[in-house]
Parts: sequence; structure tokens; C-alpha cells
Amino acid sequence: MNTKPDMNEVLQTVYPDMVKWRRYLHQHPEISFQEKETSTWITERLHEMGCEVQKDNSGYGLVVKIRGSKPGPTIALRTDIDALPIQDEKTCEYASKVPGAMHACGHDAHTSTMLGIAAYYSSIQDQLSGERRLIFQPAEEVTPGGAVGMIANGVLEGVDAIYGVHLWSPLPYGVVATKEGPFMAAPDEIYIDITGRGGHGGLPHETIDSILVGTAIVQAIQTIVSRNVNPLEPAVVSIGSFHAGSTANVIAEHCKLIGTVRTFSEETRAQIKARLHAIVKQTAELYGAVASLDYKDGYPTVVNAADEAERFFRVAPEQFGQSAVQQSSLIMAGEDFSYYLKEIPGCFMFVGAGNKECGAVYPHHHPRFDLDERSMLISARLMIAMAEDYASLNR
Repeated sequence: MNTKPDMNEVLQTVYPDMVKWRRYLHQHPEISFQEKETSTWITERLHEMGCEVQKDNSGYGLVVKIRGSKPGPTIALRTDIDALPIQDEKTCEYASKVPGAMHACGHDAHTSTMLGIAAYYSSIQDQLSGERRLIFQPAEEVTPGGAVGMIANGVLEGVDAIYGVHLWSPLPYGVVATKEGPFMAAPDEIYIDITGRGGHGGLPHETIDSILVGTAIVQAIQTIVSRNVNPLEPAVVSIGSFHAGSTANVIAEHCKLIGTVRTFSEETRAQIKARLHAIVKQTAELYGAVASLDYKDGYPTVVNAADEAERFFRVAPEQFGQSAVQQSSLIMAGEDFSYYLKEIPGCFMFVGAGNKECGAVYPHHHPRFDLDERSMLISARLMIAMAEDYASLNR
């Protein structure tokens, strides 16, 4: 009778390759919806392990189905493979070689973790109960996201549960966290166009100043959360971009504002959307200008199933000790893993990746972002442990 390989021993053996893979991907990033070479490279690594790879025709996504010899559930594990349009400012040997593109959110490490998981499941396939479906998803960073297309193409057909991890630099290495129910926010985008009447800076009475209108709108927007939303309901409305004018002595005719809305309930989301439309229209009219709001719905809120969150708080202490396991607060960042959770039960989890000793002190999406690569081992152990606990109780 064959002895089942020890998970930790297999992962420790493959860990040097995980580091090598992560650093290669970090040097060769591709941004959302452009991950052609990344997808090809991942496919090559999977073929080296003996895995059969299915390409998703909605983009550059990949699916690996590792079927065991024993009956059991089908459990999906998901990773994301895309980078961001950010110039890498690190000086390390594995800094990005692609101008204006960088893995500034850890997706290179997410991908390498999943490759390590593929290596483990390939080594125990003949002793596996059911199927483990590994999803390599493109385009997590940009709406509409890559999850929607892969789900439409059937990636979740027959799947009983799904798990995913985000390596998270605000948490120190060694810590894992999640929470039941709403976990990560719905991240919407707002685009405001203002048209006034341009003219000479010395003759303001002959103009309608679009910059003045824009600043008034920005000020008024700040009252939505403070005066319209229930104080017990988390929400954010932020303007991140304000563009108008070109020189000192011309009053700008046009002004463009771009911002974001973050919410956890559909009721609050709808309330903020309605208030924004009213504020933009009525403030512009007050000054004699015309303004329009384009409100772009982002991903839904990430909502962890109660039973699967309970599984995390039982399984994670067994793997890492009770002191390493935390109840997460609400996170205002968004994730298109939410689409999977709207279809089937599952849990999205954070694994601490911050460590000042190795320079992993910068926030996600920062041009000097880095992480403690050992967090990949914890991530792999956590996802495998969650999947195998589910399988052991659902044969």
C-alpha cells in the first residue's frame, strides 16, 4: 500500500521552485487582459508536472482538473495571474523588466503558490478523493474582471466549494485571517464630466468656471457618507483624480473628476449612487454649468459562507497555531473572487506577507511593493488544508 506523501514535505521540496517561479513572473509582468505569455509560461510548468491544462476561451485563463482514484467532492482553488500598470521602483535582482508594468499586488506569488499546489496534488493523485480544480484566472485588477467570463464558460460546473487566498502585506508574515459574511467591499468607479464656459482669467464674469464647479462638487460629495449614510454602515466616497485647465490666465471650460465608491450592502450602494447623481446635477446647475455622472458598478461584495468561515477558524489553528489566526476587520479593497462566492459556497482568506526585515513594508499597488516569499508556503498549506478538510467530511 502506498504511503501518502506528507503535504509539508512536498511543499518544502518544491518551495525553491516556487521562489524561482515567482521571481521570473515578477520580472515579466503582463497587465489585465494581456496575460498571453504568462498563460503560456504557466501551461509549460503545468505540463512539466504532468497536468492536463484546459484553456479558457474568454481570455488567458487556465483550468487544471486533477481527478483522484476515489470518489469524492470537486473542490476548486483559484489564483489570479495579472499585473498592474505601475513602474517598478525596486532595485532588487528580480525587479520588473517591463516598463510601466509590475506585479504590485502579489499575483506573481499567488500564481507560484498554485503551481506548488499543483505539484502536491499531482504527487498524490492516485490517493486523492474526488477532484481538485485549479483555476488560474486573468484580469482580476480591472473590471469586469476575469472571473465572470470563466464562470460563464463553466469553470464552476460540478464544483462543491471554492477557496482563494490573497497574500496581504499589511499583515505580518505568519498570520492568517478572514471573517464570516461580508469581507471585502464592492468597488465602484465614478466619472464626472463638467462643462462650463471658458474665457479670460481676467474677465471671470464672462465665464462659467468649471474648476469652481468641480471643487464645489468635491466638497458636496464629502457630505454623503457623513450626513446621508447610516453611521453604522461602512462606506467610502473618494475623488482620486481632478483634471482641468492648461494655463494660468484661462478659465477652464471643461473639468473631469474620477473617483471610487466602496460599500458592503446593496442598499447603501444604491443610496450613494442616487445622492451622487443629485449632487452632480444640482451643483452644476447652481453655477450655470452642465455636468454628467457615469457610475460604473464594480465587483460585488466578497461574502464568505458561514460554514466555510467556520472551517477556516477550525483548520487554520491546526496548521499554524491559534496565535497565528485572526478575525479580520472589513477590508475596503475589492476582489472579483466575489463572483465565485455568489455561485457556490467558499471562503476567501488573507495570509500575512509583510516583513520589514526583507523590505516588505510597502502597501499593495505601491511601486516598491514586495512580500515575504515564505508566505507562499503558508498560503499553499492553508488552501490544501481547507480543501482536504472539506473532502474528508463530504465523501
